[in-house]
Amino acid sequence: MSERIPVMRPWFGPEEAEAAAEAVRSGWVAQGPRVAAFEAAFAERVGAADAVAVSSCTTALHLALIGAGVGPGDEVVVPSLSFIATANAVRYVGASPVFADVDIETGNLTADTVDAVRTPRTRAVILVDQGGVPADLDAVRELCDPLGIVVVEDAACGAGSRLRGRQVGAGAAFATYSFHPRKLLTCGEGGMVTVDRADVAVRLRRLREHGMSVSAADRDAADRGGAPPVLETYDELGFNYRMTDVQAAIGLVQLGRLDAMVERRRKLADRYRRLLAGVPGLRLVADPQYGTTNYQACWALLPEDFPLERDALLGRLSAEGISARRGIMAAHLEPAYADTPHGPLPATERLTRDSLILPLFHDLTEAQQDRVVSVLYAAAGVAAPELAEAGA
Repeated sequence: MSERIPVMRPWFGPEEAEAAAEAVRSGWVAQGPRVAAFEAAFAERVGAADAVAVSSCTTALHLALIGAGVGPGDEVVVPSLSFIATANAVRYVGASPVFADVDIETGNLTADTVDAVRTPRTRAVILVDQGGVPADLDAVRELCDPLGIVVVEDAACGAGSRLRGRQVGAGAAFATYSFHPRKLLTCGEGGMVTVDRADVAVRLRRLREHGMSVSAADRDAADRGGAPPVLETYDELGFNYRMTDVQAAIGLVQLGRLDAMVERRRKLADRYRRLLAGVPGLRLVADPQYGTTNYQACWALLPEDFPLERDALLGRLSAEGISARRGIMAAHLEPAYADTPHGPLPATERLTRDSLILPLFHDLTEAQQDRVVSVLYAAAGVAAPELAEAGA
């Protein structure tokens, strides 16, 4: 059998290895100057006022909700159609997640689906750019801002996507990003929260480091300068949510690759779309009318009369040496949220039941794409096109 095709593979080169090695050689591997440089570069890249690097997107969401003032007794509208961390972060601050349905085309919340479930207790909305498809932040803020509802953008998958020409996350009071290996831009693990207020950024930097009033980097600078020892205080409950300088060194290199990553993935997704056009009823995720996706996840929605159920199709792909994945999970169907009341979520349940994520990574070859496409045509029971004539 040919080499197995993964669903995703990070784009790493010798530059990332050298950046990480240089961080190790420097002797400063914990949170330090490279983290600060990564924060500044990332904020500039996405058009944010400030950025705070943390250990994951989940911890970024947690800090964003704290920064937004969300707490016990509050409700936060979230999509059930998201990785479970989105809803979990709401529980971390003692608030209650309220599941709203999503648009069947984009997989994202809309102003209408948020409006349908908001109540007088709604303090915030977590707006997810699902799979990299930009959610309409402008429309949701138009609804929420006059009501005093904070919109936190969960852009875990969104780096490099655009909304009305600007980078995803630009214009958000809080936006959070993931650097997990399944994302375009990866440090192995890590996250970022961008904010639009300097005082909030200062507080979040304290909170990520146990609530210390003076960072380890500032204490070291004082020591090197011959100043008297700086004694920190702990003024509120904090957390250990730091990013390392080794991760940040890799992140700085990855940030320089982002435009090329997006360009390559969009080209590959377009080829999938052209090749799969002959599968009756199959719909590949696409750009919304108001933005462009980075195709962090290239998901396809099967028609309801497809000959195989989604899980059976995944098994068939696996047997042919192709690693695909189920579509986005639905938190309300998981045991952890079995006791969470919710209204009808028809689009969410259709997407989580009948969608799958196709292999997509920067060095995916045409021959590998052709293998994926051939299995999908065979499963659909229709003749595949002449793949060699489909072009790049």
